[in-house]
Amino acid sequence: MAIKTRITELLGIEHPIVQGGMQWVGTAEMASAVSNSGGLGIITGLTQPSAEALAAEIERCKGMTSKPFGVNMTVFPAINPPDYKAYTQAIIDSGVKVVETAGTPAVRELWEMMKPHGIKILHKCTAVRHALSAERAGVDVISIDGFECAGHPGEDDIPGLILIPAAADKVKIPLLASGGFGDGRGLAAALTLGAEGINMGTRFCATVEAPIHQNFKQAMVDNDERATALIFRTFRNTARVAKNGIAQQVVAAEAEGKEFSAVADLVKGVRGREGLTTGDTEHGIWTAGMIQGLIHDIPTCDELVSRIVADAEAIIRGRLAGMVA
Repeated sequence: MAIKTRITELLGIEHPIVQGGMQWVGTAEMASAVSNSGGLGIITGLTQPSAEALAAEIERCKGMTSKPFGVNMTVFPAINPPDYKAYTQAIIDSGVKVVETAGTPAVRELWEMMKPHGIKILHKCTAVRHALSAERAGVDVISIDGFECAGHPGEDDIPGLILIPAAADKVKIPLLASGGFGDGRGLAAALTLGAEGINMGTRFCATVEAPIHQNFKQAMVDNDERATALIFRTFRNTARVAKNGIAQQVVAAEAEGKEFSAVADLVKGVRGREGLTTGDTEHGIWTAGMIQGLIHDIPTCDELVSRIVADAEAIIRGRLAGMVA
C-alpha cells in the first residue's frame, strides 16, 4: 500500500498527506502523530509565544518522532507583529528542513533567510497568479488552497475542482491540493486533477491526538458541509470558520456596515483559544472547513492516514481502472 509522488520523494515521507499549520492546534503532539503515521506533520510556529518557545517545541517534537516534520510560518498584517525573523532563525537553528509558509509578500524575506540552509519551502496560496510568483521566487512546493478550505480562502472564491487543475496546468514544481480534503476519494481526486498530494487541516482536528477539547471534535462529526460561515468579507480578509453564534454576530455586524472595531472583541485569538481548551464551542470563533460534511468519526492519525491511502488506492486500482474499456 503506497502512493509515490514527487511530494513523497521530495519530503522523504511515506504517504502524500501533509498536515497544514493550524493556530493553537499545530503542537508537537499533533505534528508527531501525523509524521509517525507516514505523512508530514507541521508545528504552527506562531502558536508558540516566542522564538525560544518554538525552539523548545521543535525539540519536544524530535523526542516524539524520528520522521520528518515541518514548521508553519504565516505572515499577516498586524498592529503589533511578532518577530518573524527571530522565529525563522529558531527554525533554522533547530535544523528543521521543511517549512510551510503563507501570507503577505513580506514572507519572501523569510524565504531568503531559509534558502541557504537547504530548507524545503511549501508555500500555500489561493490563486494561480500567486502560485506562479512564488514558483519564480524559488519555493519548492505550492499548496493551492481552494474556496472550500478552513481559514483564509482568499477573495476570488474559486473552488478546488477548478483551482487545482488550473494551477497544475501552469505550475511546474510539485503541487499539494488543499481545502476540502479528508478521505481517500479526495486524495484520488486530487491526484487526478494534477496535484501530487493533499494538505489537510480540519480533518486532522477530528483525531484522537488533536490537542483540542473533545466537544470540538464531536461538533465536526455532528456538523454537515453547510456548517461554516464566511467572516471578514467586508474587510477584504475573508475567513471561513465554524458557524456558531459568535460567527453569526460577526456576519450580522458586517451586513450593517460596522467597522472591525465593533467585532474585534468577539474574534480575538485568546477568546478562541479559551474555547478550544474549555470545550465551549460558542465561546469564540474557531476555524473549520466544509469538509465537516465528510467527517464521521474521530480516529487516530495513523488510522486516518492508513484509511485514506488504502481507499485512494482501491479507487485508483479498482473503480477507475474498471471503467476503462
